[in-house]
Amino acid sequence: MGKVKQKGNQPLKHVPLEQDIQNTKIAKSKNRSKIRLRKDEEEQFVDTNLSRKILSAARSQQMELEGDSSSNQPKVRFSKNLDTMETDDSDNEIDDSIDTTYYEDIEINEEDERAINNFMSKNPIPCRTLADIITAKITEKQTEIVTQFSDVGSMQLQDLDPRVKQMYEGVRDVLTKYRSGKLPKAFKIIPKLKNWEQILYITDPSVWSAAAMYQATRIFASNLKDNMAQRFYNLVLLPRIRDDLAEYKRLNFHLYEALRKSLFKPGAFMKGILLPLLESGNCSLREAIIIGSVVAKNSIPILHSSAALLKIAEMDYTGANSIFLRIFFDKKYALPYRVVDACVFHFTRFQRDSRELPVLWHQALLTFVQRYKADISTEQKEALLELLKKQSHHTITQEIRRELQHAKCRDVENAISLMDF
Repeated sequence: MGKVKQKGNQPLKHVPLEQDIQNTKIAKSKNRSKIRLRKDEEEQFVDTNLSRKILSAARSQQMELEGDSSSNQPKVRFSKNLDTMETDDSDNEIDDSIDTTYYEDIEINEEDERAINNFMSKNPIPCRTLADIITAKITEKQTEIVTQFSDVGSMQLQDLDPRVKQMYEGVRDVLTKYRSGKLPKAFKIIPKLKNWEQILYITDPSVWSAAAMYQATRIFASNLKDNMAQRFYNLVLLPRIRDDLAEYKRLNFHLYEALRKSLFKPGAFMKGILLPLLESGNCSLREAIIIGSVVAKNSIPILHSSAALLKIAEMDYTGANSIFLRIFFDKKYALPYRVVDACVFHFTRFQRDSRELPVLWHQALLTFVQRYKADISTEQKEALLELLKKQSHHTITQEIRRELQHAKCRDVENAISLMDF
């Protein structure tokens, strides 16, 4: 066997024959690393004209920064209705168009408004808040007239430890200024407490920020049972929404999202927000349109919607009732005949009403006929045609009459099927 060739100036090392044979058969990797550039990592050169523009813009900005005095800096303030920061500079104003993605600006015709006012309740039911209920219960306890309540959902007032009260007063201060981030753990455990209403009263929901109200709705909708969530919606969320609409004429984005989250428990939403709002008798069209948009854009089980339709059809009429009836009709549920019959009676009872009905009423009737003309009986069809002779609209009534005349009633279809059998 020949000698192993020496590489460079390295000395020849004596190695065993077996190892030498193995070394000659196996190629050794060289200690060098190749750097390969990907296509997206290659150098990109900026055009000369673009570089000149960038440098000139940077110089002008630097000169403006050096020349501006501290008195010319924009002052930051918090906007009360949007719960966001705004500046005094016109270039830095925050665009509040996020609200308009859910509902358009509402313009009400003067004639329709006058017609709707004729159906408004003269003695509206006062809206009770959590503070009213807590104050009444404290008075009852102090005078020892009523010490306990029979219903399970009512609150038993307890003597709180001063340290607990002080802690939740601190939680109140946090919720007043809350914008984003984590909530105090002491607030998250409120739904698990037996006297959660009493603790919630200490935090004073009327001073919460809109973002805090949204987070609170998420927590209470997830952790409370339906009857408890209904009380939170009715005593805390609904008064806050109505106050916000009355003051700013539009609903804060966070409060709108809180309404959407409240639909997590549809039964509590119907009993705690929708039905009390309509039963109050003073629901404005603005409130009905905005809250109705939440109902229209979210999925609701048919049982809850049918029960709500049945209750609305039996209420004293207001303009807001027609808005919600039309919204539910447009969802195209397969309603039970009992609900359809109640809706027919809701419209036919206006046959002897001498007041001028608003356009909303005629629109709701048209939507009902278009969606459920096959579910009414022949007698109901004739009653609705007679109604059109008493209550008519110059553009809508003709369309309603055409839909009714071409309708195949449910009793006619049943008779045909029995004859075929």
